[in-house]
Amino acid sequence: MAQVKKSLGESLVAEGIITSEQLKKAQEEEARSGQRLSKAIVKLSYVAEDDLMMFLSKKLGIPRLELSNYLIDPKIIELIPESLARKHELIPVLKIGNRVTCAMADPWNIFALDEIRAKTNLIIEPAIATENEIRKALDEYYGAKGSMEDLIKSIDNEKLGVSAWKEMDVKKLKDVVEEPVVIRLVNMIITKAIKERASDIHIEPEENELKTRFRVDGMLREVSSLPKHLQSAIISRIKIMSGLDIAERRIPQDGRFTIKMEGRHIDARVSCVPTIYGENTVLRLLDASSAVLGLEELGFSKEVLSKFDKLINRPHGIILVTGPTGSGKTTTLYASLNKINTIEKNIITVEDPVEYNLPGVRQIQINPKVELTFANGLRSILRQDPNVIMIGEMRDYETAEIAIQAALTGHLVFSTLHTNDAPGAVTRMIDMGVEPFLVSSSVIGILAQRLVRMVCSECKEKYEPTQEELKDMGLTGERRKILFYRGKGCPKCLNTGYKGRAGIYEFMIPDDKIRNAIIAKFSSGNIRKLALAGGMITLKDDGIQKIKQGVTTVEEVLRVTED
Repeated sequence: MAQVKKSLGESLVAEGIITSEQLKKAQEEEARSGQRLSKAIVKLSYVAEDDLMMFLSKKLGIPRLELSNYLIDPKIIELIPESLARKHELIPVLKIGNRVTCAMADPWNIFALDEIRAKTNLIIEPAIATENEIRKALDEYYGAKGSMEDLIKSIDNEKLGVSAWKEMDVKKLKDVVEEPVVIRLVNMIITKAIKERASDIHIEPEENELKTRFRVDGMLREVSSLPKHLQSAIISRIKIMSGLDIAERRIPQDGRFTIKMEGRHIDARVSCVPTIYGENTVLRLLDASSAVLGLEELGFSKEVLSKFDKLINRPHGIILVTGPTGSGKTTTLYASLNKINTIEKNIITVEDPVEYNLPGVRQIQINPKVELTFANGLRSILRQDPNVIMIGEMRDYETAEIAIQAALTGHLVFSTLHTNDAPGAVTRMIDMGVEPFLVSSSVIGILAQRLVRMVCSECKEKYEPTQEELKDMGLTGERRKILFYRGKGCPKCLNTGYKGRAGIYEFMIPDDKIRNAIIAKFSSGNIRKLALAGGMITLKDDGIQKIKQGVTTVEEVLRVTED
């Protein structure tokens, strides 16, 4: 690295980035001011700072980090004392094993690397960032240590001009949301949510407080109550991160942003809705770097998995996945597409939104503002020579009609519907206006599903169920002794007794009797009786099997299956 520093100016000249005369003037400025040569070159406007960062990254073979895109875990920050971080203009970003990646303004400073290595007993891997980025990050992350409560106590309200809650004017808001302490507070909320595996962050204005709740494993729980006077600053900071208009507070707004944390890319979809106490803000967190789950990992029983696997390899027909919002329908569709995705097949999707990127699959994001709806997108897809089509949701007659025509002309079509059970999907399509004979001839399988929380493996214990629990599950006739499982609660599961989720499923493959019943416009109840007579396993029955296997609990199965 010392050699790189020595040859930096020569390398810039050799690459034609600066001239020999400019290098000479930069070296004179370096000697006069005591600044690094790189800083002198930027100060003299010979090279833009970002361009110089990219050149150095390539020259040194180290990554260029844009720190504004990163959320750094407070535990990572604690590895290096603030005095040392400020002395060498660096900040720790990521730790894997005994290796710590540090963003540095001067990554060829071997004295800094040696001193930090000696202080921490860790291997330091340098990355490069601008001086301004590092200074801003140092202020954000070292500005206040400890818990969220400690940070709130440390806020100088008078300095921020937020001593009493009120809707601040836009000019004042723009100044406040750039304060390091506000940035740090919002970062702390998001970091905590990611670490606790939250799928959603709810920031909810009340009359006298700003409530924060996380949705973990499908259940909301309160995390903290923030001072009301910080409401405008916190919500406006999130709006700026997601490209929304902080001056507009009267209408709903939707946006998104991407952050990096611990090597993971997190996409955040943001929704702001005006309420009587201010803008209610919800962030949906999606781990874009996580791999799409395989069908085998979703919780299918062997019998259902075998049948479903055969069905998704059929050349044509419609496969529907049904259930309420948040029941894992999209995850099942992605796993299905991933399973059948081969070089011989052209798979195209139209979604709202595109939640995960599937390599080798053409994914289309609908945009009603330019009239790119599910129906219009589907029409275009059919001109792209697809083998397999996935429609995010079958919302109306027009979409359903095109999907059916696609299925009847040799395409395999996947889609979702919001119905409570598998037979209900049939009547839902007919209610849309689709002719029963078209439903009967095109739909080849319907999978209803729910997600149940899994018993925490760290604090799992056996217990003998009560008669009431056996009655609820329809197991009172069982003569053998049955043992159920539950979680006692531990730090790993945030004392809930649950960690992670698994699916329970109800899978209906229409046979001749069911197809005739569809054409005859039988009710969903009568179609259900025929499906049960044909061997369909209900959601509750699948849930009972998972209770017996120790996967989940009676309470969870009853929560998601009882009407």
